[in-house]
Amino acid sequence: MLLMTDLTVINAVILGLVQGFTEWLPISSSGHLVIAQALLGISVPPAFDVVIMFGTIAALLLYFRETLCRLASGIVSGEPVARRYLVFIVIAGIGTAVLGFLGKSFFTGLFVQPFIVSLLLVVTGIFLFIASKVRVPEGELTAKNALVIGLAQGIAVAPGISRSGSTIGAALLFGIKPREAAEFSFIIGIPAMMVASVWMLLEEPAGTISVFPLCAAIVSAFLAGYASIGILMRVLQERRLDMFAWYCLVAGLFFAALTFKP
Repeated sequence: MLLMTDLTVINAVILGLVQGFTEWLPISSSGHLVIAQALLGISVPPAFDVVIMFGTIAALLLYFRETLCRLASGIVSGEPVARRYLVFIVIAGIGTAVLGFLGKSFFTGLFVQPFIVSLLLVVTGIFLFIASKVRVPEGELTAKNALVIGLAQGIAVAPGISRSGSTIGAALLFGIKPREAAEFSFIIGIPAMMVASVWMLLEEPAGTISVFPLCAAIVSAFLAGYASIGILMRVLQERRLDMFAWYCLVAGLFFAALTFKP
């Protein structure tokens, strides 16, 4: 049951901004939401995070509307390249579903452990450093690569492990160009996030909802999400993924110090 009668509009907007801004940047939105709630001294059910996630999905659909329309048109018209890309999306989705389903109980338990989440944010930072510094020969997306990227997305169900960071980082290590890596990461994220959202809402259906705070959170998540996509695309073009790596390391250690309970 989703109960939010005690959630203030200000806190809702803060959580929406945090979720939206960190969803597409490689710094773990789920991890930041766990930490933000701990620092604000509030607790919202997972279903709240799922509902405001639709705001960031809408931002992604708007930002990449031309790319998605071209892909859909190519699939319908039978273009080999478009249909091959669709196969890669499905393969990645299978990898995500298998790993996400197998680790669901374990990953869900981490949402109430902000200290562990902070340490996982550090892990994200280390991986981003590796992905940003290692130079590999230029490659292209293949079925094998798509499966590994999908598995990376499945691991990112754990709060503190960035979904975009793990998928984009994995793609870069395969030699895929930064923009192509980001586009594939975002596109495979759409069905994964929507399926996860519907699944969680079925397990924990919405009940008494304070509509105004919820709407405020969705709108703020949409605006912040749209802005964060543009920021990430510019940073990737400059191959400065290490900026986010440093942030994850510093933020993870800082939050770990704040949430550590001996």
